[in-house]
Amino acid sequence: MPFFVWKGVNYKGVKRKGKIEADSEQAVTAQLKRLRITPTQIKPAPKDLFAGIPFLQPKVSRKDIIVFTRQFSTMIDAGLTLVKCLEILGSQQPNPTFKRILKEISGDVVTGATLSEGLKKHPKQFDDLYCNLVAAGEEGGILDVILQRLATHIEKAARLRSRVKGAMMLPSIIFIVFIVVLAFMLTFVIPVFADMFSGMGASLPAPTRFFVNMSSFFKGNLVYIVICTGVFIYLFRRFKNTERGKVVWDRLMLQLPIFGDLNRKMAVAHFTRTLSTMMSSGVPIMDGLEITARTAGNVIIEESLMDTRNAISEGRSIADPLEESGVFPSMVIQMISVGEEAGALETMLSKIADFYDEEVDAAVDALTTAIEPLMTVIMGVGVGGLMIAMYLPMFKIGDLV
Repeated sequence: MPFFVWKGVNYKGVKRKGKIEADSEQAVTAQLKRLRITPTQIKPAPKDLFAGIPFLQPKVSRKDIIVFTRQFSTMIDAGLTLVKCLEILGSQQPNPTFKRILKEISGDVVTGATLSEGLKKHPKQFDDLYCNLVAAGEEGGILDVILQRLATHIEKAARLRSRVKGAMMLPSIIFIVFIVVLAFMLTFVIPVFADMFSGMGASLPAPTRFFVNMSSFFKGNLVYIVICTGVFIYLFRRFKNTERGKVVWDRLMLQLPIFGDLNRKMAVAHFTRTLSTMMSSGVPIMDGLEITARTAGNVIIEESLMDTRNAISEGRSIADPLEESGVFPSMVIQMISVGEEAGALETMLSKIADFYDEEVDAAVDALTTAIEPLMTVIMGVGVGGLMIAMYLPMFKIGDLV
């Protein structure tokens, strides 16, 4: 069916616009009237030249998922059917990729599939956690409540991830600028000084010789350096995608001097909040641990959670196998043990997640405070030392003359 772009005014007098897939302009008008929107302009949407190329289509962001989930929950709470909700949300969706996905899910529901079964066909957008919680909501008749919890969970996880990425943005930029400046000076600036120094007839200071030799090596082997760097990156990524590579890399991520502690705190916050959300939604702890393990994002954490799940199936508590794994801090183990004994594990997990969210924020603030001036000093010392090394021979020009 063709797409139409429209402009109109809703029942509150607010101007709205959007894009709808329909058979004709009359069908668009009918859809808008059902949404209590008076159209002022309807016309065929311009054709997308890249519509048939999948990798050029826009991706579905976490923000898209969060907004969809909250709107979906509100509409279900208002008494609308699943199909009607999906049709309305799909018609208002500006992202063509997400619009197509919602249309396919709506078609699955119309043909008799459950909502969770339709969502499972799109794992890149809706992970195991999302699909299983929706399934639990469908079985328990509390889908609107589950969707609200899901939206809150995704928001908190996205905020945590965004906080860490934001903290690393400036140091990364400083490091990239330093590498670019250093490469530029080694390629274009130092050779000029080297030609000038070669006619002096005297030995150069050791720092100057070091940088001149480095420049000569860099220029003479630039092609090989680029090739070797590319091969190294390719082999590293291949190794990282193997089972052994994932174990080595994820263990390293938990053992790094500064970043390891931050990664561990993020993993604890993710594990406790995910499991708490699933248990509060009626998902059995065995299923909750399995899904939490699959969405952990770290092989070491995943193995420890699966071992814990196996231990529970043998009649053990959740705290003991978590302690034996050596991955989780002792405070987390003790709080989980207290929650088990008190019969309030779900509440205790939520409190642990809140605590570690704050711990991650504090760690990120401390890391940002320490790393920004450190990177600035490193860049200043590197570039400044290079310039001083280049100008040292200038002080001997008078003696040589």
